[in-house]
Amino acid sequence: MGLLLALTLPLHMIWTRKNPDYRVAPSELIPEIRTRGYMWHISLYLAMFVFKAFTDYHNEPLKAMVGGFTHVVYSIEGDLVYHLQGRFRNDLVSEILSLHYLFAYLFIIWYPPIHYILSKDPDLADLAAMNYFVIYLLAVPLYLFFNVEVTSSFIPGVDALMYHDGWNIEFFTSNDPLDNGMPSLHVGLPISLLLIHRAHIRQIGINISDWRHRGLDIFIMSNVAIYLFSILYLGIHWITDVVPGLILAVICSRFCIYIQPILRGGGVRGALKAVRQNTRPILVSIALGAIVLMGAVEGPGTNPANPDFRMEGDDVRLEILEVHSLTQPVVITVENLGEVSVQALLVDIEDVEPHADRGIIDFDSVSPKGEYSVLRPGSTWTLDYIPESIAERKVILFKAGLTESGIAEVSLLNEYPDSGELLLSGFLISMFSFVIVGASIKRHPIK
Repeated sequence: MGLLLALTLPLHMIWTRKNPDYRVAPSELIPEIRTRGYMWHISLYLAMFVFKAFTDYHNEPLKAMVGGFTHVVYSIEGDLVYHLQGRFRNDLVSEILSLHYLFAYLFIIWYPPIHYILSKDPDLADLAAMNYFVIYLLAVPLYLFFNVEVTSSFIPGVDALMYHDGWNIEFFTSNDPLDNGMPSLHVGLPISLLLIHRAHIRQIGINISDWRHRGLDIFIMSNVAIYLFSILYLGIHWITDVVPGLILAVICSRFCIYIQPILRGGGVRGALKAVRQNTRPILVSIALGAIVLMGAVEGPGTNPANPDFRMEGDDVRLEILEVHSLTQPVVITVENLGEVSVQALLVDIEDVEPHADRGIIDFDSVSPKGEYSVLRPGSTWTLDYIPESIAERKVILFKAGLTESGIAEVSLLNEYPDSGELLLSGFLISMFSFVIVGASIKRHPIK
């Protein structure tokens, strides 16, 4: 974040060097924010921070009721990511792409609205801020009801090159559930912004080569190209994850382009009026979405015969446990579905951190600590976990047995005490997505 802030003004100076007349002087910034009504942009980002935390709080409890669909994605594309990672595996490449994965995505979220504010372009400032919020709303039903594990949890031999590293493993286990693979917003969010750019220049009637924000547009395009490789190479996304990311990008850009001038002209009341004009497609979208989500609850994703983690050799898989109650336990059930023994370890993330490096976790160095068990083929390990404090961070590590060769497969069920209560609120926050889809079905004139 410090690097983002430090680079904001220098990059803005570079990208606006041919149009200095459009720059907002430092003395004009506060009046510009007030005059243009930019306070809601700040409010939107604060709301997004709270909403994402609220959504993430639902993720693990709901997983017990909806299961996962990683096995479906694997049946489509198999071990393609394994071959890609192995072909290009290099420590320096891993470090560079890990830093890029973190920095560039945060940059694309943060910088464009600031750039347009400082460039006296209120319409694009609105659209860039809305883009981040809207595309996340669209992704919520998939994240909560159709879990897909990262490739480095399911494909034997694929390492979590970014997640399993000592300098950032605690950060990721605190902020990323590692099963929100589909859709990939690292592709969807910048693609949506690029689509917004093109719709905007069509409206103002200029060629993109003459556009004063062309430098920023090229920068975003170049980052998309890098992401299409890095999200696969780092052991994070599946190739399949890109497809719904692109679909959401189209829906998001259409909705933002439609609603932005209405918000500018009539505020929230005007936007609600515009939404009411599309009642029929919105209600149809909500009804169909509700049916799909209800079908996911105790649906095909919960089949206990489908593994959640697969590994062989020195592969170590990691599951995050969340704190939801200090008095009621999380009931953990681990079942060995394969023909190879599995080592399982419940341990503090602080004990894992010193033994994680470049995608590899040294399981044997961690295993003297924590609660350890060896699961023979067909056996089950059940335990109750009650955290001692809100700040406690526990994970479960899995590794294939010491002597056997072959692929180990594990299913994991974590039953949280508040899962029933969170099902309703998770269902309700998912409805925002279907409202947006319904409002985006029909092309609307811009007024």
